[in-house]
Amino acid sequence: MRIVGISGFAAVALLASLGACNGKDQTGDAPAALAKTDLTVTTADGTAHRFTVEVAATESQQQQGLMYRPPLAPDAGMLFAPYPPDGGPPKVANFWMKNTPSPLDILFIRADRTIATVAENTVPFSEAPVPSGEPIAAVLELGGGRAAELGIAAGDKVAWK
Repeated sequence: MRIVGISGFAAVALLASLGACNGKDQTGDAPAALAKTDLTVTTADGTAHRFTVEVAATESQQQQGLMYRPPLAPDAGMLFAPYPPDGGPPKVANFWMKNTPSPLDILFIRADRTIATVAENTVPFSEAPVPSGEPIAAVLELGGGRAAELGIAAGDKVAWK
């Protein structure tokens, strides 16, 4: 999954032209392993769901996202934080599924760490924008269908270090 926008589309074209298509970064090397952190989503009924997530913190990591990757394990995910990666104020985001082979649930997270919206079961390989709908400070991607399976919804709280 990648972030799109005017600069995002340019970055996508650049990555594609430089051979990022086999899970490699623009240098042709396999991307470096991302840091991982524990993350908890607490639903309205107080149930805590725990995940171990990779953290995409830089612009290049966020551009690559989960592209060319196998499906996520049920307790795994990717956290795009901070968003935007320059640490600026929260902003409206558009993600897409180009070169992402598995459906994802995309959870857009406000600065207060509550979920603003959940885009469920996004379509693999789609270039259609998936909008946050409001300014957000982080994004969590889980395997497609996990949010509904666990009862995760807008307003739930997300915590990570």
